[in-house]
Amino acid sequence: MTERTAVRPSVRPRSGRRPLPPLIFLLVLAVAAGAVWWTVVRQDRARQADEAAACASAEQAPPALDPGTVSVRVYNATDQPGLAQTVSEELKVRGFTVGEVANDNSERVVEGVGEVRFGSRGRDQARFMEAYLPGVNEHQDTRATAEVDLVLGPEFTALATPEEVTAAVEEGVDAPIGC
Repeated sequence: MTERTAVRPSVRPRSGRRPLPPLIFLLVLAVAAGAVWWTVVRQDRARQADEAAACASAEQAPPALDPGTVSVRVYNATDQPGLAQTVSEELKVRGFTVGEVANDNSERVVEGVGEVRFGSRGRDQARFMEAYLPGVNEHQDTRATAEVDLVLGPEFTALATPEEVTAAVEEGVDAPIGC
C-alpha cells in the first residue's frame, strides 16, 4: 500500500470584509424598530386611558325596564314621619313591586336626596330606580338578590315625573359606545 500524503485544504486568505458594519446596521435597525413599537404602545395606552376616563365620567343612562320586574324596599332616613309610606304608594301606582316599608335602621348616614342600595345582581334595577330619584347616591352591598332598597334622604322632595323618567331612560341611546 502506498502511503498517502494528507492534503490539507489550503487556508483561504481573508477577503478583507469586516463583519462589524453590517452588525452595526442591524443593531441600528433593531433600535429604530423598537423605538417605533414603543411609541405605538405608548400612544395606544394613552388612548385607552382617555377612553376609560371618558367612560368613567360619563353618567350611564338607566336601562329601560318594566317597573313590575323591579322589587324595591322603601326606607325613610329623615325626620319626616310617613314619608316612606307615601313614596311606596306612589311607586305601587307606577307599577313597582314594593316590599318592606319602614324607617332606615342601618348605621349608614344618608345625605342628599337619598340612597339606592343594591347587590351585584340588582345593578340594572338600581340604575332604573335612579331615574325616579335624580341625584340619589348609590351603595352596592353584598346581597345576593336583585332587590333594591330606596332610602329617602333629608333633601328628598318628590319622585321624578313620568316624563322626566322617560327622558332619563331615553338618554341611554346617546351614551358613548364602548362604555
